[in-house]
Amino acid sequence: MKISSRHSSKNAPESVSTAVFPVAGMGTRFLPATKATAKEMMPIVDKPLIQYAVEEALEAGCDRLVFISGRGKRAIADHFDVAFELEHELERRGKQELLDEVRNIVPRGVSTIFLRQPHPLGLGDAVLMARDVVGDHPFAVLLADDLILSKKPVLAQMIEQYDRYHAAILAIQRVPHEETNKYGIIRCWPWENKIHQVSGIIEKPHPDAAPSDLGVVGRYILPAKIFEYLEDLPAGCGGEIQLTDGIAALLRERQVLGYEFEGRRFDCGDKLGYLQATVEFGLRHAGVGKPFAEYLHQLATDGICSYVADQSVPFPTRQNKSRVA
Repeated sequence: MKISSRHSSKNAPESVSTAVFPVAGMGTRFLPATKATAKEMMPIVDKPLIQYAVEEALEAGCDRLVFISGRGKRAIADHFDVAFELEHELERRGKQELLDEVRNIVPRGVSTIFLRQPHPLGLGDAVLMARDVVGDHPFAVLLADDLILSKKPVLAQMIEQYDRYHAAILAIQRVPHEETNKYGIIRCWPWENKIHQVSGIIEKPHPDAAPSDLGVVGRYILPAKIFEYLEDLPAGCGGEIQLTDGIAALLRERQVLGYEFEGRRFDCGDKLGYLQATVEFGLRHAGVGKPFAEYLHQLATDGICSYVADQSVPFPTRQNKSRVA
């Protein structure tokens, strides 16, 4: 994969080259699958969720990747590390295409940094852990759960807006009124095409208290100033340090813009969203897209609803027995 290069003059404001990936979540909505496997490593066709997020950052021009991980997430670091034995075996078998693909997961010139979040204290705390690495520079935050299908990577769209306005940028989309309690919801007014001036933000408000139907999804461009506010925040919604609360504090002295991105988002932290993403990306896959489409077409022709059980069929389970040492 080629990394986009964005050069600026010495007098121009600095653009975004660091991407932060909070990957310490436990993935409880996918248990038991995530009991021993990081949810970010769950595959969409043949690539794990986290790789899609990393590729988006690389295509947007980021060359420093910071992962905030936790217990049980070693597979993520292994995925972005060199696999000597695997590469040797692929080379020995003459599988050059696969070898190139594995070697290019992290292109040359890109650095990866892994930090450990010792306690699950929320997204705001995870972002705060990147402070020493980010320094005084603007940075991006990408949540792997939000997989977005778009012609132009969403982060690249946002960096264009950042380079124009030099303000914090939040990726936003309209959400159903009854689902505002699943998102950070902004208070705003339209400014320019797809751009909204943010005047307030509330974490997961009840639909009756939501200031709009514009919800923040997992893409942010933030100034380093955000760290000062995150450091002083008390626990918020759910007893966690909320990034939303840090952004609300940032609004007191900095401009924050909401950007309605072009693309279709899949919530892969939800089973239905994950399945939808698998279908959509599977249909677009160069290797299996056509036969997969034919298979789905046959299901639809036969009457796909006939495949849906009225009740889930339980798998046989063993009776609990005492273990003898």
